[in-house]
Amino acid sequence: MTAVGAELRRGPFRAGERVQLTDSKGRLHTIVLQPGREFHTHRGHLRHDDLIGRPDGSTVTNTAGIEYLALRPLLPDYVMSMPRGAAVVYPKDAGQIVTMADVFPGARVVEAGVGSGALAMSLLRAVGEDGRLWSFERREDFAEIARANVRLLFGVEHPAWVVTVGDLVERLPATVPAGTVDRVVLDMLAPWECLDVVYDAMTPGAVLICYVATTTQLSRLAETVRGHGGFTEPAAWESLIRDWHLEGLAVRPEHRMHGHTGFLLTSRRLADGVAPPLRKRRPAKGAYGQDGAEPMPEGEWTPEDVGERIPSEKRVRRVRRAVTESSGPTTA
Repeated sequence: MTAVGAELRRGPFRAGERVQLTDSKGRLHTIVLQPGREFHTHRGHLRHDDLIGRPDGSTVTNTAGIEYLALRPLLPDYVMSMPRGAAVVYPKDAGQIVTMADVFPGARVVEAGVGSGALAMSLLRAVGEDGRLWSFERREDFAEIARANVRLLFGVEHPAWVVTVGDLVERLPATVPAGTVDRVVLDMLAPWECLDVVYDAMTPGAVLICYVATTTQLSRLAETVRGHGGFTEPAAWESLIRDWHLEGLAVRPEHRMHGHTGFLLTSRRLADGVAPPLRKRRPAKGAYGQDGAEPMPEGEWTPEDVGERIPSEKRVRRVRRAVTESSGPTTA
């Protein structure tokens, strides 16, 4: 049986698929091939028909003699160039999530929230057709953008994916049988508010991995995981990527790098009735405030509290309209 979307990765370029063009200076342009359309820059234009039917890895020349290398975009290229409503989980973090959470073929995974669908694409690739990914998103417009982006990547509705619009705490117990989830991925403002409900959904030994943007979120999350009593001692880290300039003997780090995007925290569900071993590490003086009280603010957190950029409603409507039109109608 052919994997979902595999046929789109092979053979000549087809109408309706994305192609990445690279010029002689390394500048990237991503276009969706459509018969009769043209790709224009200030230095000539290129007919889409000149690409349709050519093999992956071809070169084409525009009307001004500018040569482009044409390749199918890899998943990281697709994620960084696709239409987005919410901010995406960057490929460097998505790769860490799939590997460090040990997301395997056939796994049953819960994700919240879905955003623009970037992380869902990596998770669906990992679980395959025999697995299951339940994605929860509070906003209908974000969910629609995510569905369209994933449909554009795979070419069809992925059979392993279920998107639910609503709050995770309210909808998860009614959507997923208790004690059946292998992995839980939380990309949300206050993941500590969901620990009880995801604990009930997880099977013993299952992995919880959370993605948060700030140190205040990370601290609150770690202390809540420790205080819950049903999880192992949490581990946290971030990943930074520095590209290198490679030209003859001029081999050096690039001047710019992919710095902080978010923190990842992992823990595993304990078996029912098992108490975690007592921590023997002495906390630093003042780590929990002068009186030992919880230092984090109470109440509902907002994206503005942690410095997130909030897309305007006008932008989200524009992206939603554009991506759903290009992805085609939803099939049952």
